[in-house]
Amino acid sequence: MARSTRWSAARCRSPKRPPRTWRCLNRASTASWCWSREPHRTKSGRRSPGVSNPFDLTGQVAIVTGGNGGIGLGIAKGLAGAGASVAIAGRDAAKNASAVAGIEAAGGTAIPLEVDVVDEGSVAAMTAATLDRFGRIDILVANAGINNRKPPEDYTLAEWREIIDINLTGTFVCATAVHPAFREAGHGKIITIGSMLSLFGGAIAGPYSASKGGVVQLTKSLAVAWAPHGIQVNSILPGFIDTDLTRAGRIKTPEMFARIESDTPAGRWGIPDDLAGLAVFLASSASDFVTGTAIPVDGGYSAQM
Repeated sequence: MARSTRWSAARCRSPKRPPRTWRCLNRASTASWCWSREPHRTKSGRRSPGVSNPFDLTGQVAIVTGGNGGIGLGIAKGLAGAGASVAIAGRDAAKNASAVAGIEAAGGTAIPLEVDVVDEGSVAAMTAATLDRFGRIDILVANAGINNRKPPEDYTLAEWREIIDINLTGTFVCATAVHPAFREAGHGKIITIGSMLSLFGGAIAGPYSASKGGVVQLTKSLAVAWAPHGIQVNSILPGFIDTDLTRAGRIKTPEMFARIESDTPAGRWGIPDDLAGLAVFLASSASDFVTGTAIPVDGGYSAQM
């Protein structure tokens, strides 16, 4: 029978190890492993979690597409609050500037960048501008997305293509644009934004559901392909989140939105800040062994499906 392993917070006796460390004591072996004050580094040289705060993003740089409002802005604020410098990338220059001003007012560092995520040249310029300003890119949040709710038979092909292009193709274009910088650095974090509708269908959101299902499969494919290079790729799947976009529908069909609230186990709609904590985790060294995952943030809604 294999002997059990126990953990001790005793001082490590090895003269080469610092004091006050955790160690694993295995009676079947003379070896002991110490978790020292100094976090070890991965093959790429990136610091991995240790006794110090693994969620600290100080000195790191993030690009957040669609970061000038709603979910994107909530995530951008969370990353900035954890110490990252943030490039707010979006099509609306005025909204970009407003988002940057809010982050700076809270003590963070941010820059505004205009971008069209389906235009390779525009995305390349976004990446180059971030590198020129900060000298590095550590995190990409591929958040830019749109929706247009109607029965599937009512969509035109142009409407279908626009949703697929921005939500799915745009995610691919942005991920491949930052890949060279991540590959050269030996590390990088990509966070894609899926949806609950990545998991199940929506009667009036056919192209959106298809695009977000594709985002999750793309996330898994990139995670597998790029894991050997120290790059982690994960997806956040928001539930019903109260933003300017959803608020318009809430006013038009209050009974449907009230039903959504009652059907959510948490008993409320989410807010953009609800996604910030998970984004910080997935952007930090705390998640260095987490890749290819798709994590719902939906107050328990999808757990009922």
